[in-house]
Parts: sequence; structure tokens; C-alpha cells
Amino acid sequence: MQIDLTVNGNQTFIDVEPRLLLVHALRDSLNLTGTHVGCDTSSCGACTVLLDGVSVKSCTVFAVQASGHEVTTIEGIGTADSLHPMQEAFWTAHGLQCGYCTTGMIVSAVDLLKRNPDPSDDEIRAGLEGNLCRCTGYENIVKAVRAAGAAMRAGEARHSVNELMPIHPPTVEPPPSGEAIIPQQLQEAKV
Repeated sequence: MQIDLTVNGNQTFIDVEPRLLLVHALRDSLNLTGTHVGCDTSSCGACTVLLDGVSVKSCTVFAVQASGHEVTTIEGIGTADSLHPMQEAFWTAHGLQCGYCTTGMIVSAVDLLKRNPDPSDDEIRAGLEGNLCRCTGYENIVKAVRAAGAAMRAGEARHSVNELMPIHPPTVEPPPSGEAIIPQQLQEAKV
């Protein structure tokens, strides 16, 4: 059956089986692989997307249920040239380690701040309780959400990945190779 979705602002039509989950439609039919399949039991939140602006676990929604609706994935939250404040905050506050849960965390946190622009730490923890991270102690995730909220309330400009981690070519000559150093060291040792 054909469904129509507006995904990250772009209307698209795809053919799906009625039993296909939204997470698989996004990943397999639309190649939006930022939405992760983590647990297959709706426990981890790695597959979180926004459905009409509200965070949902896309492994619990059939693609046909999303037909006619707006879906926003991590790819629609920001770009490398214009990171969402939440993406930047996760980067700068070290709110990730392996990164597998990060996309779902960011999407959930964006929804949280939309509903509550200045949450307390307890409200952040409660708002993200459907997202599991097996690497961190959550402290830096809470710090990241808090920092993103402050940046969003202040209307701070968005940054690019290159601004956060500029890549510059080396400006000095590379050191000599090992072959050149070793004979010189041997000569110095003989003296």
C-alpha cells in the first residue's frame, strides 16, 4: 500500500506492507539511518523520532499510521553546517560516548525543551526516562540538555561542525623521518 509522509519537511510517497514499522520505513525505504534500531522491544528509545512534533518510538508505530503526518528524524533536526543547539550541546558537554543512543536522546530532548524550555535536572531526567544509555552516567546528558535550553532561550546563533572542530592543515614542517634521526643520535652518543 502506498503512504504519504512528510519527512524532515519533504513530502514523500512510499510503498509499504501494512505491518512495516515506521523505523524500518525510515531506514530501509528512505535511507535515513540516523534513527537506530536498538532493542526491538520499545525499551531503549534509540529509534525516537518526532511525529507531528511529539517524540515517539518509531518501533511502536506502523508506517501506515504515520501516513499523512509530519515525521522529523535526527537528520531533520540540524545539519553539519547548522547544528541544532541540542546537537552542539551534546558535543560540547560530552553527552555521548559510543553514540548509539544519542540520536534518540537528542530528538527526545528537543521535544522536552519545546514543552518546557527551562526544565530542572529532575524534569530533564524524567523527560528522558524512555531513553537508555548504557555508556554514560547521564550527568553529561543532563548538562547538555540544560546547556541547549539556555542557548535556545538566549537565541544563540547556530554553529557548524567546522566551527566546533576546525580542521587546519599543518603549518610547520613535519619532523624528520626516523632514519635521519637515528644516525645523528648515534654520532652524538659516540662523542
